[in-house]
Amino acid sequence: MIIGGMADMAILKTISKWLGIIICIGGGSGSLSAFFLTSLSFVTAVREANSWLIFCLPLAGVLFTWLYLRFGGNASRGNNLIIDQANGGEESIPWQMLPLTLFGTLTTHLFGGSVGREGTAVQMGGTMAEYVGKLWHIEERHRYLLMICGISGGFSAVFGTPIAGTIFSLEVLAIGKLSTKGLIPSLMTALLANFVTTFFGVEHRRYEMGSIPHTNLKLIGLICAFAIIFGLTSRLFSRGIAKLKQLYRQLFPNPFWRAAIGSGVVLLLVFLYQSTRYLGLSLPLLTDAFNGEQLPFDFLNKLLFTVFSLGAGFQGGEVTPLFEIGATLGSTLAQMSALPVSFVAALGFVGVFAGATNTPLACFIMGIELFGSEGAAWLLIVCVISYLCSGGEGIYSAQLKGKKVTVLS
Repeated sequence: MIIGGMADMAILKTISKWLGIIICIGGGSGSLSAFFLTSLSFVTAVREANSWLIFCLPLAGVLFTWLYLRFGGNASRGNNLIIDQANGGEESIPWQMLPLTLFGTLTTHLFGGSVGREGTAVQMGGTMAEYVGKLWHIEERHRYLLMICGISGGFSAVFGTPIAGTIFSLEVLAIGKLSTKGLIPSLMTALLANFVTTFFGVEHRRYEMGSIPHTNLKLIGLICAFAIIFGLTSRLFSRGIAKLKQLYRQLFPNPFWRAAIGSGVVLLLVFLYQSTRYLGLSLPLLTDAFNGEQLPFDFLNKLLFTVFSLGAGFQGGEVTPLFEIGATLGSTLAQMSALPVSFVAALGFVGVFAGATNTPLACFIMGIELFGSEGAAWLLIVCVISYLCSGGEGIYSAQLKGKKVTVLS
């Protein structure tokens, strides 16, 4: 009886400890993401009202290059550092990563860099998880659980998709493998983070998939062809960023010149296009895509602006630009094939994301959370085919490489 009672107490103590950890990570991720998203809306409005701010982009690039070199340590690795530690890495995540990625991303958006927001939320969640673990004296062997909770909390809070955030945290670590270890704490963290963000009044935009065409062989063939295009587009995006970073390092070994000249290229694009349509988050692109009001080459233009912004080293995420690239591409393909615009835009939304991140299941679940289950079969087909056609080259170089087949373990 005494031994049994002691065992029960030990189990209760462990459960209580992890509940406390989940509350800290989920509550912290949700609160930080609420502040981040609210601030992001503010700086976007400021930039749109003051177009001259884009001329300060090179200065912002040089400033944050110096800050990362002076104070950031390995924080410049961004999401890849978080993924590495979840996969058993032994590097320490510096606390400086949190303020640097938060204010670095806000500054990038203020001055017009074409980046997203997911990377910032995931890095904040991962950093918070690292130091919550130290506060609670969590053993090194449980660091994996901390990291996936940080990833799911950040992803869920910034997009309002807790189930997809949970699956993403488990699937993003290794290509072709989905571990169920840590599913429950990751899900609890994601749900809490999403609740906290909405509690602070943050509203996530939703888009309608619209009517789904009657299934026939022609439709199946078209959707499969579109999925291949989405996968190839995601590959172009991922390789473009990697190759441009490599080219900049070769041409400009000095990181300050790299940031300044990379920023200058983004400004040059603005002058060439005579438009600020593709700067910042560019959320109107999504509205236009689902309404069929996009421009024919919106997808390619947004891809170029984002590749050159991230290639120059600016902070932010890749996911929101991927949504926009996919949705505008899907809308254009729909108009070319006389299919419902919002239907194919939704498929492109998740399809390009699936190929670029190598997370088809998370993207499928996200599609259901955002657009409903009526088009679930089409969402699954597109996510899987796009993933298979992306060539295994995603935006996260730290992902463990495995077979190009998703399995549970």
